[in-house]
Amino acid sequence: MARVVRFHELGGPEVLRIEEESRSEPLAADEVRITVKALGLNRADVMFRRGTYIEKAVLPSRLGYEASGLIEAVGAEVIEFQQGQAVSVIPPIGLGRYGTYGESIVVPARFVAPKPESLSFELAASAWMQYLTAYGGLIEAGGLRQGEHVLITAASSSVGLAAIQIARSVGAIPLATTLDRSKKDAVLALGPAHVIATREEDLGEELLKIVGSDGLQRAFDAVGGPQVEAIAAAMAPGGVIVSHGMLDPAATPFPLRLALRKSLTMRGYVFTETVGNPAKLAAAKRFILEGLSSGALHPVIDKVFAFDDIVEAHRYLESNQHIGKVVVTV
Repeated sequence: MARVVRFHELGGPEVLRIEEESRSEPLAADEVRITVKALGLNRADVMFRRGTYIEKAVLPSRLGYEASGLIEAVGAEVIEFQQGQAVSVIPPIGLGRYGTYGESIVVPARFVAPKPESLSFELAASAWMQYLTAYGGLIEAGGLRQGEHVLITAASSSVGLAAIQIARSVGAIPLATTLDRSKKDAVLALGPAHVIATREEDLGEELLKIVGSDGLQRAFDAVGGPQVEAIAAAMAPGGVIVSHGMLDPAATPFPLRLALRKSLTMRGYVFTETVGNPAKLAAAKRFILEGLSSGALHPVIDKVFAFDDIVEAHRYLESNQHIGKVVVTV
């Protein structure tokens, strides 16, 4: 038997339960079974548990997108992994079906990557969602290039920090936002050229001071809401705004007047664009594994919890105190 996390109703962290299930189910030909060492938590997990995510839970449901561990067994057609190999789980399509919160999990081999030797299991469990999202949004959807200014909102999140690192790795100039000054210095120390505390500083005015009439070439926005107007006003002609979240519950306007005047592109991005496309996934794997191995990409872990404390880990994640990733060891 293996312990897993499930929820039988939608709601807060308290709906999560640790239960047991058999670990002897047969593997499909393209699947692997992994003994889990660590889990990475994501805001998508919270939204899925609460019923506000793009995927809806079929109750009772598992959850979780990220994990690292050791291969227990492989399906008949799997040739790229061997028993005992250290690996990470790339967020699969199907949060409920392939939920990673458990001592033993089964996922398709295409959603697995070798763990770089330089990374601990905790770091390896916290890498793929943040770097996939940032890579897809900045490089694939955004077309970010060397020398360009890119605005990264909600930069204290794991995806925000990943975006800063990826922007720097391709020679772009990342500018960041966070809500208030309590996180500003900590985010600034992690690599952006400037950090704007949007509760205390006017976003539009600060961007004008930084980029002037040249404007921003790219924006990678996790917030949405009314601030999109200020971002659009700061964009250079032909600029691209990539939206990958909606942390602001207020309606997000489409800045049509500015889009027409500046020939702006505004589009949404979700990581399934990348993992659902074999060619894009292969390119993302190469980019991220190279970055992790070289040290250009280095996950930032805020706090580590034990598996038995999964409810407390989710409470902490929802408190928005963290800078970087929340991880659970198994």
